[in-house]
Amino acid sequence: MLQNFGYSQYESQVYEALVSSEESLDATAIVRASQVPKAKIYEVLDKLIEKGVVLNTLSGKKKFYSAVSLDVIIKKLSLEFEEDIRDLQSYKIKKVSQDDHVWTLKDEATIIATIDELIQDASHSILLSAWNTTLEHYRPLLEEKEREGISVEILTIGDLRTTLENTSTLHPMEHHEKLEPSQLVIVDEQSLLFAGIENETWKAIKTNSQPLVKVFTDFFYHDVALTYITKKYQEQLLEDETIMRLLTRLRY
Repeated sequence: MLQNFGYSQYESQVYEALVSSEESLDATAIVRASQVPKAKIYEVLDKLIEKGVVLNTLSGKKKFYSAVSLDVIIKKLSLEFEEDIRDLQSYKIKKVSQDDHVWTLKDEATIIATIDELIQDASHSILLSAWNTTLEHYRPLLEEKEREGISVEILTIGDLRTTLENTSTLHPMEHHEKLEPSQLVIVDEQSLLFAGIENETWKAIKTNSQPLVKVFTDFFYHDVALTYITKKYQEQLLEDETIMRLLTRLRY
């Protein structure tokens, strides 16, 4: 199992031989117990000593070796993992050029985490549209960003209780056959992520390509405008079969 944490097969075999022994062992005894080749044993022991999982001592002219307990190994691995996580969190990526590629993302959790990151990194504006159940996840962070002075505009499909000032709410009409779950976020007029469901699986595109950012920005405000028009003139629109047929074909 130590191999799952970056230890080699020989290192694992030597550690198991030592931790299973009731007494310290010399190199010859370790070779017999671990089945590690004699030509490799000192190299492996040196690596384990350097990693802090094997102790050594000199008795007369012979070296003896002993393993730290498995509980110590577990605590050591836990501490190293936590330290690695802290280092990763504090690491700052320096972007040196504009990336105009269109990247694809799969997995709902990855998409949500990426949108969280985009919102967190926003410096002056956020546009976001999604169903109310999905927006509830982002709501606290969006409200925090607005309090920081960031311009936040959202389009929610279904009611959402929020303190956000610029909120447009679309109430789906009956038989709105093309209304599908989706998420669109545009940050600082520079980055966008659009996600939808394909074959019952969330998929997304993410890009900084300015032509696409502009198209999806228009797409966002197109939906906001239609939301207000539909809300204000709903009775008149319901009486016009052609308009109703067109409206219920929109995906939003």
